[in-house]
Amino acid sequence: MFLRFLSGSAVMMLMATSALADFSLTILHTNDFHARFEPISRFDSTCSQDDNTAGKCLGGSARLKTAIANARQRAEHSILVDGGDQFQGTLFYTYYKGALTAEMMNALGYDGMTVGNHEFDDGPEVLRGFMDAVNFPVLMSNADVSREPALAGVLRKSTVIERGGEKIGLIGLTPENTSEMASPGDNISFGDPVSAVQAEVDRLMALGVTKIVVLSHSGYGVDQRVAAQTTGVDVIVGGHTNTYLSNVSDQAQGPYPTMVGQTAIVSAYAYGKFLGELNVTFDDVGNVIAAMGEPLIMDATVAEDAAVKARLTEAAKPLEAIRTKIIGQTEDFINGSRSSCRVAECAMGNLIADAMLARVRDQGIDVAIQNGGGIRASIDAGDVTMGEVLTVLPFQNTLSTFQADGATLLAALENGASQIEDSAGRFAQVAGMTYVIDLSQPVGQRISQVMVAGRPLDTAKLYGVVSNSYVRGGGDGYDMFRTAQNAYDFGPNLADVVADYLAAQGPYQPYLDKRIGQK
Repeated sequence: MFLRFLSGSAVMMLMATSALADFSLTILHTNDFHARFEPISRFDSTCSQDDNTAGKCLGGSARLKTAIANARQRAEHSILVDGGDQFQGTLFYTYYKGALTAEMMNALGYDGMTVGNHEFDDGPEVLRGFMDAVNFPVLMSNADVSREPALAGVLRKSTVIERGGEKIGLIGLTPENTSEMASPGDNISFGDPVSAVQAEVDRLMALGVTKIVVLSHSGYGVDQRVAAQTTGVDVIVGGHTNTYLSNVSDQAQGPYPTMVGQTAIVSAYAYGKFLGELNVTFDDVGNVIAAMGEPLIMDATVAEDAAVKARLTEAAKPLEAIRTKIIGQTEDFINGSRSSCRVAECAMGNLIADAMLARVRDQGIDVAIQNGGGIRASIDAGDVTMGEVLTVLPFQNTLSTFQADGATLLAALENGASQIEDSAGRFAQVAGMTYVIDLSQPVGQRISQVMVAGRPLDTAKLYGVVSNSYVRGGGDGYDMFRTAQNAYDFGPNLADVVADYLAAQGPYQPYLDKRIGQK
């Protein structure tokens, strides 16, 4: 067969021997949904009902329900699949665990999904409960679960579904380092994605299944490696790195689909903001002769399904109990005011940064950086409720860990001090380090006396850093972190981390310790 790529597009064409034998399939897909059942803002955070009514919100299960139904009507044959990490990220997951996720995915009519690392956040038992509740297979090929009672004999590596009389093989894939990112327990071992996928491809093809789709929660880079180093894979539906692929947006990280050899790779960012729609044509022996499409934005032009919206309104009612739940105590007022946290060390900034660093210090992390603009309220002395923590940290940001050299850290601190006069949100609250600001100096030269663990900052040394996903993604001017090494942006919710830290402290005593000085 002969491959050619149309100029300026991601459309792959092969010469077909018989058009009459061609089979067309529309692959609808999501990934990294993270319990965003309700609409979100353009910053991936909470969106109010007023803003939703005004057309400012995106995503949500009710919009996805409508978009999926419309796409199915356009397609002769279609499947709906997910690239993993449906769990974790909002109060819906905190309260319902996998139960509401299963209900919504059943309502939308999924045909299969792979296990993401966050599906293991609450152990194999919660994953098993979810699997028992869904009407579709949940897959993972690159792990041995034979010693895990909750999953042995239940969690399959692959499955076969049919459309229009044609067999389609689905293979699951999850991060090889899931045991470092979640809580799968000691009974599960994870292995190489390439060999795992190839083994399942070979097994399926021996059964006469020639149309193979890998559901991969392993990241865009691993997906490209799997495509390059395996044979027989037609499509990879990606996840894990929240990769946005598109042929029309200048924000895309690659074309949709990204072609590696004869394999089409697709991914639709995250949080239900897009519905991926890939139209694939196979020839009579299962080769892909065309693959084209584009993620569909779930904006206000997509109507919300009334039944799904009503169900979610009902499901949200018990969350009020979580918002009033007492999670700890503080002996004194914790100052999180805008006037303090955007210009100097503040008590709330210390609490948040300390909590971040404590959560991941054992992962080789040295310092924490929290943007002052992400701190939205103070907390009074006395009992602390989850609602108060969520008011302080309302943006559903997750912990991001990465490595950066000392020069990059210095640049980050300079960025934080660059707009103090305007009380900009980029001001850097920190833990594990100290620094001094001199406002008499020009922007870019205001930071001095930077110390990490009591030693002067080494601009050539590589440090472990934890921040929130907004900052790591370049928010508030932190562009220097966007290309950080060994980045992982999908850790636990920041509000949960702070709540857990407060709960573990007993009565918390707010404090300042001159970690941020000013000349």
